[in-house]
Amino acid sequence: MTDPRPSAPSRDEKRQMKSAARLYAVQALFQMEASGQSADKVRVEFETYRFGEEVAGEELAEGDVDLFRKLIDDTVNWQAKIDQMTDRALVAKWPIARIDPTIRALFRVAGAELTQSDTPPKVVINEYVDVARAFFPEGREPKFVNAVLDHMAREARPEAF
Repeated sequence: MTDPRPSAPSRDEKRQMKSAARLYAVQALFQMEASGQSADKVRVEFETYRFGEEVAGEELAEGDVDLFRKLIDDTVNWQAKIDQMTDRALVAKWPIARIDPTIRALFRVAGAELTQSDTPPKVVINEYVDVARAFFPEGREPKFVNAVLDHMAREARPEAF
């Protein structure tokens, strides 16, 4: 007889759900900036229509809802501090306002995770470099993201290095 209770996600499934939540958080931040929608409205849309849904015949990954919510809230609440930290990590001629909006959203979400969570900085950097690869598979953006996030991580959590 099979157990009728749903099994808890495996360790690998939990990791994949966290990775999906990070990707969704970057997309949500991008959408908030591009459309002027509130964090609450975008959060509801993502949780209702994106997490695990099928789009164009392809099933989207199930995301870690709690991590997604925390990333959105922390990014919105700490955006000014994160933007200042990002500006310090960028070349003087490239303030955050001149950065591609997808990369800007990525820096903001990653900055929130670096400053507001216990996730090891190297894990945060690797996760968001992977997000950059998802958006820019052929470009140099992942290397750029790696360099900027490394600088931000060393400022936010120097004890980890």
